[in-house]
Amino acid sequence: MIKPSGFKLQRLGMVIEPEPGNLHEFEGILNPAAARGPDGQLYLFPRLVAKGNYSRIGIARVKFNAAGDPASIERLGIALEPEAEYERRPDGGGGCEDPRITFVEPLRCYIMTYTAYSPRGPRIALASSKDLFHWQRLGLATFAPYHGISVDDMDDKDASLFPVAVPNPSGHLELAILHRPLFPGTRPEETACRPASRTLDLDRESIWISYCPMASGDSGPDYFGQFSSHHRLATPVSPWERLKIGGGTPPILTRHGWLIIYHGVRDLAEPNGLTHQLCYSAGVMVLSENHPREIRYRSEEPVLKPELPQERSGTIANVVFPTGIDRRDDLDCPDRFDVYYGMADRRIGVARLDVPTSLPPGGIADPPLARV
Repeated sequence: MIKPSGFKLQRLGMVIEPEPGNLHEFEGILNPAAARGPDGQLYLFPRLVAKGNYSRIGIARVKFNAAGDPASIERLGIALEPEAEYERRPDGGGGCEDPRITFVEPLRCYIMTYTAYSPRGPRIALASSKDLFHWQRLGLATFAPYHGISVDDMDDKDASLFPVAVPNPSGHLELAILHRPLFPGTRPEETACRPASRTLDLDRESIWISYCPMASGDSGPDYFGQFSSHHRLATPVSPWERLKIGGGTPPILTRHGWLIIYHGVRDLAEPNGLTHQLCYSAGVMVLSENHPREIRYRSEEPVLKPELPQERSGTIANVVFPTGIDRRDDLDCPDRFDVYYGMADRRIGVARLDVPTSLPPGGIADPPLARV
């Protein structure tokens, strides 16, 4: 258990690993979305990876033990599999990957954001549901250009929506999305070989927030306009996230503001100093409730890093990747959150996060000239 700066996160165990003989899970079951259904039960939507990195999004019901902790899951089938043009590649590959799910109150439905993998590369796709069992594709999210750069034409991942409308930079209430556009030259594989003292490009390698007008009239929940007013929310500032940061769990409101558990990447130099292995860890960020572009708190050290054998060895070694979060109102514990995360791109683990009564001192934001 790690206790960084007052936030407490305790591993509760592994909840699922690939089922022997299940071809849908041949290469892993990982990175699930989490959502409470209209029936009050908790459902996970894991990425199921078949041979050749062909990914579907499954659906499973979480089963709890006598203490109320998640213990296992019951597989219920497939929520989405590659069918749309933007989810498939000419070679027969493709994927629906790494979903996050938010019940968007103005739309009165669940919205899934997921990574669609097509010939253009990874893009953010949207789907809606009233009951978590029947999903309607809404297409790819679209983005306005940023300083002359076409955001629509670049790879983008790790997207999640706020559950309520929030003020955009002009003060108008709009839907907001967190995402991580991959600007050219900023992949960890490209930056790992650069000197450790390099100056970060503060406009890239980051978690961004963008805004979209809400549907009006009879548009309904199947309408999403173009996301614009792009703002770099957070960039790497600590050694454990030197190479990049990206979104994790969808924003969820706490007593302190909007909580997200995000991921950061650093490199682990091999003894020969020539090759670099990546390490994915998780941190805590709290955004202002009324102005989520403002970071109120950010942990200097990771709240979760690869330590267990299941996290250090798998499809990709040294990975903890948070994607799902569940507030335990069912246990009358509104300050307890169960965080579901991928373990080495192979399995799913869960950890308990207890939010302190007050924000601890010393949380860092983004200095204007950050160096790592």
